[in-house]
Amino acid sequence: MKNIKKNQARKWGAGIVAAGVLLSGGLLPAEAGQAAAATVQSKADQSMVVLKVNGTITPQTGIVREGKVWIPVSFLHDSLGMPLTYDKAEKAYTIGKGTSKVKLTVSEYESSISINNFYLNEYEGKNINNRLFVPFDLVSDFLGYKGEWNAATGRLNVVSKPQNAITIKTESIVKDHKDAPVKLDYPQFSGLANAEVQKTINDTIKQTFTKFAAEAEKEIANKSSDDRPYEYDGGYVITYNQDGILSLITQQYEYTGGAHGMTYRNAFTFSLKDGKRLLIGDVLKANPNYKKELNAKLSKLFKADGGYQGGFNGLNTEKNFYVKDGKMVVFFQLYEYTAYAAGFPQFEFTFKELLPDGSSPFTGLK
Repeated sequence: MKNIKKNQARKWGAGIVAAGVLLSGGLLPAEAGQAAAATVQSKADQSMVVLKVNGTITPQTGIVREGKVWIPVSFLHDSLGMPLTYDKAEKAYTIGKGTSKVKLTVSEYESSISINNFYLNEYEGKNINNRLFVPFDLVSDFLGYKGEWNAATGRLNVVSKPQNAITIKTESIVKDHKDAPVKLDYPQFSGLANAEVQKTINDTIKQTFTKFAAEAEKEIANKSSDDRPYEYDGGYVITYNQDGILSLITQQYEYTGGAHGMTYRNAFTFSLKDGKRLLIGDVLKANPNYKKELNAKLSKLFKADGGYQGGFNGLNTEKNFYVKDGKMVVFFQLYEYTAYAAGFPQFEFTFKELLPDGSSPFTGLK
């Protein structure tokens, strides 16, 4: 995770680095600075967005830029009520609470966004006229909100998503070995009606991390004092927690010397009704030709990717996917079909693309 993050470092202006400048003089002042920021790009490239919460217009405004809606961090705090703090030593902002807490680390040369020690390399913050903005996708994908976007009027109405009535807690495996620290964060769930189903889900996820920790211990035991320091860490992020379905991604990272470390990704999508770990075929079962059609789409997308190194002949597992609102994301491991620097190849599809009209991916599963 960290190695990939560093490969995707982004240059920031000095204004964002200055000791909590975005939190000074009141919390991330809105409006005036954001309006001035509109001059950075032409009208064709950028326009202002009126931000609403449950239909009520807020004092903050967003920006359409690079084909995305960007919202100021002040909106998350002032209008959505998310706790917001700044750690001067780490140059890190923490937004939200519990297992939906976003850590946004910024420095002069890079930015990174993580949740539960899981780095989200495809998301970033932007310094626009000394105001910190994040893409609304970050909020809708991971923080429990959805947006009703009206491009004609330039208005975004933000409302809460109904979540499954479960409690999520982060557990950790921490080993403070000299020159080989281990810190693995993983989720455990409570509040499910069926205790056996709850145990099945929790054990499945926990075993992924305990197995990785056991392998790390073996490597550490054989480590030479002349070797570079080792490092092991891991995290997770919840991508869907609605309609009796739970979907999440986990990652484990290890560095044991060499030019870079190695990151491994897993994904789990469960039916909370019976604890079954769902496969791609389970959510696409309404389409009897799903495998052929999905493989054809993936093959086409791979071939259109300049970093593709060949070898894809169809899915070799149906576990490597996760669910988002109305969508499914299929991913592949590092080195599987692309170079290491390309990161994890992943392809997003709407269920409307993959399923017959009127059908649901979760019929009979919840």
